[in-house]
Amino acid sequence: MNTPPKHALVFDGIQAGLRGGRFLPGERLKMSALARAFQTSTMPVRYALHGLWGAGLVEWNSGRGFHVPMLDQSLLGARYDWMGSLLLEAIDRGNAAHAVTTLPAVPDPQDTPNATWQLFDAITDLTDNDELRAPLKRANDQLAPVRYAKQALLDDAHDELAALYGCWAARDLTSLKAGLRDYHRRRMAMAPKIVSHLRQNLAALH
Repeated sequence: MNTPPKHALVFDGIQAGLRGGRFLPGERLKMSALARAFQTSTMPVRYALHGLWGAGLVEWNSGRGFHVPMLDQSLLGARYDWMGSLLLEAIDRGNAAHAVTTLPAVPDPQDTPNATWQLFDAITDLTDNDELRAPLKRANDQLAPVRYAKQALLDDAHDELAALYGCWAARDLTSLKAGLRDYHRRRMAMAPKIVSHLRQNLAALH
């Protein structure tokens, strides 16, 4: 079996870190630090970061270099709206009988953000339409760092997610869609508070 090129391994590693809450929204992604973490030179890291930039998962500007996106309240609200709309479309256009992802009956209470990512990824797999799957997977990844960074704001997030998991397990798509609408409307309404919290987290990092 051929070994993937180093930059592909670094790409996968940084992407996993973004999904897993390793990096805060707004945090700089320093090539030298990443090179040490992945035990490589900065060249594969540079290629990987450019790939992640092209995928819409990191941002770059001349002043700060590569960094995790920090959204304002308008953009965050729009991203939640977009994610919710895509999930509903995947359910409407997909086939529950084709669901291939097995999820636990109850989401992991120790890692609600990852359990959320897993549910939304499972919903994505209901459809084989690549024009829908690609933006859904990208939106799910883009919101992953936010989910980790805002955990302290929602005391009932696990209960909320457990209800969605229950709908998924029962293949009760009508209730699942209603729950997803409520989930995203709630976060859209909280966008100003979430952004303020994210900025406080970032300030504490420095």
